[in-house]
Amino acid sequence: MNKKIFIILPHKDQFIKNYAGSASIWIKDFFHKSIFKKSITIFGSTKNTENIFIKKNYININIPSIKILSKSNYYINKLLSYCRKNRPAIIEIHNRPSYLIKISKEFKQTKFILVIHNDPLNLKGSITIDQRKKLLKICYKIYFVSSWVEEKFFYGLDKNFYTNFKTIYPSINKINKFPKKEKTIIFSGKLNNAKGFDKFASAISKILDKYPNWKAIAIGDEPREQYYFSHKRLAYTGWISQDKVLNLYNKSSITVAPSLWEEPFGRSSLEAGSRGNAVIISKRGGLPETIRQPIFLKKVETNEIFNEIENLILNKKKLKINQLDNFKNPLHLISNNIKVMDSHRNNILIKEKKININLNKKLKVLHVYNRAEKIGGRIYFISTGKKIENGLIRLGHDVEGISDRDILSYSSKLKGKTLLNKIFLEKTLYYRPDLILMGHVNTIEDSTFDKIKNTSKHTIFSQWYEDNLTINGPDFNKNYLNLKTNFEHIDNFFISTHPDDVSKKSSRIRYHFLPTPVDRNIEKLNIYNSNDYAYDVFFAMSHGVNRGKIKTGKKDERENFIKELISLNKDIKFDIYGFKDRNPVWSESFYSAISRSYMAVNLNRGKPKKYSSSNRIGSLIGNGLLTFIDYKKKFDHFFNADEIIFYDNKYDLSDKINYYKHNLHLAKKIAKKGQDKYFKLFNEIEVAKYIINESVGNANKPIWDRYLK
Repeated sequence: MNKKIFIILPHKDQFIKNYAGSASIWIKDFFHKSIFKKSITIFGSTKNTENIFIKKNYININIPSIKILSKSNYYINKLLSYCRKNRPAIIEIHNRPSYLIKISKEFKQTKFILVIHNDPLNLKGSITIDQRKKLLKICYKIYFVSSWVEEKFFYGLDKNFYTNFKTIYPSINKINKFPKKEKTIIFSGKLNNAKGFDKFASAISKILDKYPNWKAIAIGDEPREQYYFSHKRLAYTGWISQDKVLNLYNKSSITVAPSLWEEPFGRSSLEAGSRGNAVIISKRGGLPETIRQPIFLKKVETNEIFNEIENLILNKKKLKINQLDNFKNPLHLISNNIKVMDSHRNNILIKEKKININLNKKLKVLHVYNRAEKIGGRIYFISTGKKIENGLIRLGHDVEGISDRDILSYSSKLKGKTLLNKIFLEKTLYYRPDLILMGHVNTIEDSTFDKIKNTSKHTIFSQWYEDNLTINGPDFNKNYLNLKTNFEHIDNFFISTHPDDVSKKSSRIRYHFLPTPVDRNIEKLNIYNSNDYAYDVFFAMSHGVNRGKIKTGKKDERENFIKELISLNKDIKFDIYGFKDRNPVWSESFYSAISRSYMAVNLNRGKPKKYSSSNRIGSLIGNGLLTFIDYKKKFDHFFNADEIIFYDNKYDLSDKINYYKHNLHLAKKIAKKGQDKYFKLFNEIEVAKYIINESVGNANKPIWDRYLK
């Protein structure tokens, strides 16, 4: 298994203690806490290698001091030669989209992570909308150091279309004991006007004159701008190591970050707050995201800075409360954020592992779906989950189940969710499934998934889902948001629409078409054998959910379609449920209802999409009804015109209903052939076998693939 992880710095970044940039500190901090540190190699171009952060895992690329055409190209070409020889599983590139574009062209099997530390609209390779779309397509993940940077990146883009990004903040280690404080005020960063140093220095000169028992320290330098304010109690340190900066924060009481520049993040306020400083900041860029209890400057002006500092000096209680709150509740901890990053790495490395599961051997499957115990199991006859489970058992696999919706309903929403996560975790840890298969599950927390993956590294996660996932379809936003959190964790997604039509797909998930299964123990009627029909056409709906009653005020475009169909066919007897004053029909009543007709319309909400259908299609065709389905759903890829009747529009459907009303013998013959074909292609065993094969990476094609036209 390839576990190699290459982390690439910008060639100008110095991976050393004395002059480290934001990317170098990020890499150093997270490296030490990572479970993958043995697999990580860091690449940079550091001039003075005596004080390298991590010598053992670092490769330095020396760029000639002589003038060359492009130092950046020289650096990338050297990186490429390393990558060709070693073929890493993951390449993580910091703050250089242009590097990623060039390197990714050659390494198609490698997963790329891009970490953006600055305004992406000013970085080569991410300036235009098309460039950023390309990065989203290439990258397994893009990390942003603040939500401000994230919003900049998605300027002109709809980020709801993408799932392969996350804000992961620069972070710190929490110290246990509140440090002993001195009457010291600190400024840290570039000593220029963009950082507000000129305003700070003017204000601090007045403070030091007025309060002689206080002192100030300016940490940093700026060779390009010579802002130098002289005061006997204002000390200049120049550029010093992070360790020394943190030691100064330990002793200081107040830190000021009055930046005029849109800070991508602002590490100084994060570090200062974690060391028990009261922190005064401007509302610029990502600065407000650095600390839990900031003191905001209304304006970045000398007098405003002076007033906020003085308020803290004069109000010792306020100062102490603010210091303690910042100290006790640092906003971004390395220990938390590295878990997120390592879980992403782990997902990639698991995929790199060859899955070798013997399908002749019994698998353990944890199947989590709604068994509808709360409503008496009335969805039994149309339950996709029930049929899949039957198929798994008949294949010889062991199945353990959880009814997620029922657990949620046993108590309050919050308690139910907590209980579900507890049961889900415990069952996984005790049962140790080879496969976790979930239905419409959307309440499992990230922390639960992470715990499972850390303890059951070989477990595969798959999910099936029947509702709309096309951008203009009914309830799309609700359905998408319900599932979005799962995208970080599942490996395979089985959906009742062709994957080509699915919107806002995750780049890390394999998508598969899921047909509605049939089961001989459930679809056991042969309605075409009857000679006693009270009605001609059956249709039932439940407004998109498994309701026992019609929900008043619920709009459903199918109602208009059915109304018009009825008006076009005065001589046709329709048996319609979930419509007007007739409630949806379930369980044995459902079977009694369909037995009274010999034709049925399969009609689902929204515009027809490839392979999409109401999940009742299995009940209709499987029980031997002559079934009509829209041409646009492309079921003619599987079925012939003498197995299912296809229609273009309501007028075409009307004509065909009338034709088969007067040709009952032919209608029954087609219904029988349709039933036989459907059971051959989409029976519970074949569907379950398909889910297992795709989940474990078996190359076997499903039986219906042979019939595709």
